[in-house]
Amino acid sequence: MLNSINDAKRNDELLHRRIFEEDLIYQCSNFDVGEGGGVETYLASLFEHRPPEVSDRVIKSLNNVDQSQFKLLHLHSPDLLLQLTGECPTVFSVHNHSLYCPSGTKYLAGQRTICDRNFSYLGCTWGKLADKCGSRRPLRTLKELQITHQFLDALKKVRITFVANSEYVRQELIKNGVPSEQIVTLHCGISIPQITTAPLSLDIHQNHRILFVGRIVSDKGLEWLLKTLIHTNPQIQLDIAGEGWERPRLERLANTLGLSNRITWHGWCDRNTLNNLYEQCFAVIFPSVWPEPAGLVTLEAYSRYRPVIGSAVGGIPEHLRDGETGILVPGNDIKKLADAIHDLYGDYEKSRHMGEQGHALLMKEFTMNAHVNNLRTIYAKTIAEFPSRAKKIYSIPQVK
Repeated sequence: MLNSINDAKRNDELLHRRIFEEDLIYQCSNFDVGEGGGVETYLASLFEHRPPEVSDRVIKSLNNVDQSQFKLLHLHSPDLLLQLTGECPTVFSVHNHSLYCPSGTKYLAGQRTICDRNFSYLGCTWGKLADKCGSRRPLRTLKELQITHQFLDALKKVRITFVANSEYVRQELIKNGVPSEQIVTLHCGISIPQITTAPLSLDIHQNHRILFVGRIVSDKGLEWLLKTLIHTNPQIQLDIAGEGWERPRLERLANTLGLSNRITWHGWCDRNTLNNLYEQCFAVIFPSVWPEPAGLVTLEAYSRYRPVIGSAVGGIPEHLRDGETGILVPGNDIKKLADAIHDLYGDYEKSRHMGEQGHALLMKEFTMNAHVNNLRTIYAKTIAEFPSRAKKIYSIPQVK
């Protein structure tokens, strides 16, 4: 993976000079390729497994580029959607909610509930001001509303293939005006770790450790997990792998709740450290309260033979099979989350079996090799259906 990342960076100079190889598929993204977050990690894995018809270079801007020269463009960043000229086949991967939600979360923090509104200036302004959805700074709010309106206007004009990373996201796109025939659902895949993790052993289970992996921000549900931990057996220890702006407040909350001796804050972890944390836990907790578009944490846990206790929100249930590979619980429900943790804490055989079932599901449906093979089918269909010699079918002005 590291070589793929370095190769992409070395090609930046050629990209700035607008020199492209003919008849290749190019990935287009303003996200970094690396291990910074969900999309970044996905892109790094995608490059690692790319087929020969896909360039090893990432295009960050399509302005002033002759788009007719490309075999196909695969976009990952919404702003690049606004730079299309319609001169080549195009696929757009929808990784999050930012196309149709000004805050990008679809979560009303003030109400502690998932937003069920479609985009509108009035509804989303009310959501920000009254329901505490994302930023409430006036200028930023206005800009976010304008950009979302522009995105949705663009979606109605472009004739491209949208790839939703969950059926949940696909339905949100349809609700916001994208024709269903232009959208295909393709769940994410991951690279199998080079370091092999064994199925859960009895010794590890008796360590009584659970693991949270993710950004420490309000939407990820760590506060809910902390408030649940005080209702679980005192032997249960929580490892937290991640950083975020909410960490100082949640550390104070943990102290107030008397949990200091049961929690280890590891901060940002490299791959080896994270792998060790997965190995030492009997279950991974995925307590997001916002509707995760997909959530790679579930697949990462499966790759280490660990069961997942996750929120029944967004795209998470499409990866987590309740009662088979883990346990689904309603968001913000302290009792049911505590019951689920105790269920696996008290039953080694169930924990091990669920972890093995998760690993089997990953190997069957969610490897990056399988994902890339499905992508190649989507590429071929998009290319075959693209009208030949199309010239500037559409042009989308950008917000000044």
